[in-house]
Amino acid sequence: MTNGQRRHTGSHDSTCESPALAAWAGELFACPNCVQRLEVRTPTTSQPSGFYCKSCGATYPVQRGILAFETGEEYAASFGRQWTRYEVIRPEEDLEVFKTKTGVDPEELGGLTVLDAGCGSGRYSRVVAEHGARVVGVDKSRAVEKAAAVCRAYPDVVFARADLLALPFLDATFDFVFSIGVIHHTSAPRLAFGQLARVVKPGGRLAVWVYRRNTWMQERINQALRGVTVRMDPQQLEQLCWALAVVGGIPVVRRTLNKLVNFSSHPDFELRVCDNFDWYACRYQFHYTEEDLLGWFREEGFSELRLLKPQKSGPFYDWAYRHNLLIGSGVNVIGRKD
Repeated sequence: MTNGQRRHTGSHDSTCESPALAAWAGELFACPNCVQRLEVRTPTTSQPSGFYCKSCGATYPVQRGILAFETGEEYAASFGRQWTRYEVIRPEEDLEVFKTKTGVDPEELGGLTVLDAGCGSGRYSRVVAEHGARVVGVDKSRAVEKAAAVCRAYPDVVFARADLLALPFLDATFDFVFSIGVIHHTSAPRLAFGQLARVVKPGGRLAVWVYRRNTWMQERINQALRGVTVRMDPQQLEQLCWALAVVGGIPVVRRTLNKLVNFSSHPDFELRVCDNFDWYACRYQFHYTEEDLLGWFREEGFSELRLLKPQKSGPFYDWAYRHNLLIGSGVNVIGRKD
């Protein structure tokens, strides 16, 4: 059993329900309005436990162990439904995806302070926590409730419901920050990237994965389809995603049709449905080139930049990847802050 797998058996701190949350309050968290250090608020009969900002007077409650900076989901509502409805935890696969899309072996992160920016259901927070890191998971949607349940066994993990466009952390607080497939779903991805960069310590690392921009024809087809699907009732859309998941299980079809129309071909049927819903339900979906993402890293003062390659490989796959023909593939970079 690793350090991250210790089960906490002590009583919770009455001020904010989580010992880790109370201990890290002054060290990590800041008011998203004015970026000033937060203080723990002692609960009273009229006020629940939580945090407050001395500078602007804002208060932030702790609800079921989750520090709440956001109360509404807005554009993230589809993700709240997605990550609480589907069971996507696959431990071995999650570990390999984490390694591939961050370029980091989680064994390197033991004892470090790590931010999972856009944690969803908590599958990658769990991977990092298992290897002894101190982990903070942030998501705008109610998926953080699922993430907290997934990581309940790990004492050094806390979750906050917050917007990546206004991260509730002091500057330069994390040794490692990663965001896998998230910032391209915000209304302002470049701003979100800047927020991630802001909270990385000098010498710390940042890994980001965003959707790759495909050919103009693929982009046009996708925009037309999503122009319809984002307006569909969620239950109707789930039926469509279920049908696409069936199609994704037919080898001949998935090798040809999904070069024009995106649908998942994952071996697991439930994950195919979830992947399809992820693609077609979200309000925002931006696509980028390698030059775009590398430019962002340089603008924010990162060096030792490395483009990370996908898990899959093979002559045809590599050729299609280089020519931006694989819908749903990513642009993936890790860098070190100067």
